[in-house]
Amino acid sequence: MFDTVIVGAGVAGLTAARLLHAAGRRVVVLEARDRVGGRTWTDRAPGFSIDRGASWIHGIDGNPLTGLVEAFGMPTVEFTVGSFQAGGRPIANYDEAHRQLDAAATDAWLADAEEVGARLAAAAAASGPGESYADVVERVLDELGWSAERAARARAFHRHRTEEQCGADGAEVDAHGLDEDAIDGDEVVFPGGYDALATALAEGLDVRLEHAVTVVSWSESGVRITTATESFDAAEVVVTVPLGVLKAGAIAFEPALPETVAGAIDRVGMGTFNKVFLQFPERFWPDGDYAIRRLGADSVPWHSWYDVSAVSGTPMLLTFAGGEWARRIEQMADDEIVASVLDGLRPIYGGALPEPTGHWITRWGSDPFALGSYSYVARGATYEDHDLIATPIGGVLHLAGEATWGDCPATVNGALLSGHRAAERVLGTSIPLERLVAGD
Repeated sequence: MFDTVIVGAGVAGLTAARLLHAAGRRVVVLEARDRVGGRTWTDRAPGFSIDRGASWIHGIDGNPLTGLVEAFGMPTVEFTVGSFQAGGRPIANYDEAHRQLDAAATDAWLADAEEVGARLAAAAAASGPGESYADVVERVLDELGWSAERAARARAFHRHRTEEQCGADGAEVDAHGLDEDAIDGDEVVFPGGYDALATALAEGLDVRLEHAVTVVSWSESGVRITTATESFDAAEVVVTVPLGVLKAGAIAFEPALPETVAGAIDRVGMGTFNKVFLQFPERFWPDGDYAIRRLGADSVPWHSWYDVSAVSGTPMLLTFAGGEWARRIEQMADDEIVASVLDGLRPIYGGALPEPTGHWITRWGSDPFALGSYSYVARGATYEDHDLIATPIGGVLHLAGEATWGDCPATVNGALLSGHRAAERVLGTSIPLERLVAGD
């Protein structure tokens, strides 16, 4: 018998397991996949690192991940447009006629984006229950009374913002759904792969791969965790599977989760956000530009391409699909998706656009062990609902993961902190996060 069973070997689960193990608890981690890391997944088959899941630390100042990746010896590269931004590092913006904005036009666009952003904060604060982010965007644009083209640019920008930040369309996101969207300091990516974090956290732990949990039975006297082939008894369990898995009922809880927790699971949304990496034989976009971005109504569905050549060591652009478009491309063949992405670039580059030599495409919505990419504040939900999911149950059952951390959901640091909180609740005492590095 174990003291604690951890369900899921993502960053949240491994953090909880490592801290409990360091405290002398008998811990086993059950992971459905054939690897650790969960939604941090680095594909090294091409001969370089492709982060199919998480890629960025969004804001290194005051972030608990910053010191941790340094301690684990993970090299980083500064890349400060990982959050969806109008400005930030150099972005080549293209207008409706596919011409690059000059310095004056760029300044005007950034001023417009700043104006809308400031008004959106006030509009969200004054919004009524159940209003969506799209609702408040339209209210702000009505107040401004801009020309159709100027308003279309702002509308498209904020549409794409919710697609990337939430994996959802603006009408699905609560008016307050991006209230926490603030970045402190630079952002960084990992040329050696983000999954090195999970590998380091898992070192020395008892991790059982390909153990998909089907039933969590709990009472105040303990828990029994059932997989397809065996059962595990323990005093307590920490369940860290993605919100999409919880919402789908893929794990049966016996007895059922209390309404405080179950209701919050229902209210919080699970977004779908997919990546398309395209490798090219040579670089055809300007040196020094972090991103290429189309503005206006024609920027649907493909609008932003990020230069990740510094990570891969080969000419490569990364683009994203979020929300309904992300769900649609999961039903398309790879060749169809690649052709569609190139159609988005061709009006800018014309005959200078070469055929890609490689591509990598994710499909997180149809991944049975994720059923989505990350959580968001759905229309009618609140940030408090994220934390309600982590309400301790019967003194023996704890839920953790990015979806349970209301201060910064949808982030790796949120997952890390939720695992830390779960370990402290199991032990009934505070634990220095630095124990993750010591491991004992």
